[in-house]
Amino acid sequence: MDDHDGARGNDAGRSGVDRRRFLAGVGTAGLAATAGCLGEYLGDDGSDARQDVELFGSMRLPPESRGGTPMAELPDLSGELTVYSGRHQWLVGDLLTYVETQYEDFSITPRYESSQNLANKILTAGDAAKADVFYSVNAGALGQLANEGRTLQLPDAVLDMVPDTYQANDGGWTGVSGRARTVPYNTNRLDASDVPKDIGAFPERETFENEIGWAPGYGSFQAFVTAMRVLRGPEATKEWLQAMDDAGVERYGNEQLVAQAVANGEISLGFTNHYYVQRVLANDPDAPVATAFTRNDAGAIFNVAGAAVVDTVGDRSLAENFVRHLLSAEAQEYFAVQTFEYPLVPDVEPVGDLPSVDELQPPENFDLTKLSNLEPTLKLMRDVGIRV
Repeated sequence: MDDHDGARGNDAGRSGVDRRRFLAGVGTAGLAATAGCLGEYLGDDGSDARQDVELFGSMRLPPESRGGTPMAELPDLSGELTVYSGRHQWLVGDLLTYVETQYEDFSITPRYESSQNLANKILTAGDAAKADVFYSVNAGALGQLANEGRTLQLPDAVLDMVPDTYQANDGGWTGVSGRARTVPYNTNRLDASDVPKDIGAFPERETFENEIGWAPGYGSFQAFVTAMRVLRGPEATKEWLQAMDDAGVERYGNEQLVAQAVANGEISLGFTNHYYVQRVLANDPDAPVATAFTRNDAGAIFNVAGAAVVDTVGDRSLAENFVRHLLSAEAQEYFAVQTFEYPLVPDVEPVGDLPSVDELQPPENFDLTKLSNLEPTLKLMRDVGIRV
């Protein structure tokens, strides 16, 4: 296996689009169209969420928050690569285009669809699958492919860029960015100390009746309930769902709407991924919404978007080095600044008033690949009468 560890010296093969131009362009005109696409899609899990919101601003990471290896120090990319992307084009299309334009002899053919659909198609197609790289929105779909022996072990040059916590034990995939489950709350109604640190305590608070929002049809919420089922068992999870339903929890179509409802004062708090609050604040820095975290339970799950080299790859070395580019300084800053995700390369800080990834307290030793087993979760939710 050729890891191509050398730097490229005078940047031979680069097309001349530099990092500063990329981030500046993406932040303003380059993402103007992207912000418009928010009217068509707000979720990152295959769900439709129509709403007019300005998403991306012109924020940049301060120098002290930057980290990682610049693309200029990574191996050149040359050849053709087919990327099955479970992340939507409006989120990562500009990043893939940027990587492509750095190299005169490199081209990417992306196929955008839900992560689960793409994973199923790779499994069904067998040796006839066209994928070189699988870029998934979550660890569950990556784990599904890895468990079926459809991913190849990544080289140390890739795996060493990210802490072991965010990778497959056998090196079959690596996370490239992350998202934390959180509790957005309205700061005009609640103080941080009013928000429980235990997810199980929420339905017990009488003052929260009819004041909590969730999006049960949303993939990220269903993954959260799956984590609870794995950690606490199906009966305890069913009791929690029933108690929440009895407490008059408000249903929303997606988690962006939950975060916005909290900011608007329609409800006092809700359950969402962390970046939805950051998107609200990017539009209105004075919005009365802040982020709270539970500890060591399903409400504190930290999931990752990640990449794997598929066993049908045409050029294994090229695919591996492309994955390295998703962990480059430019890509990690893109995730922090443009998608408001947690970068996974050490020393790259998230954007917004958020704890660093090392300060989060998710449940210890939780196997994220177990989040792919959704059917028992959906049955539990339906048994309670929750429409999914």
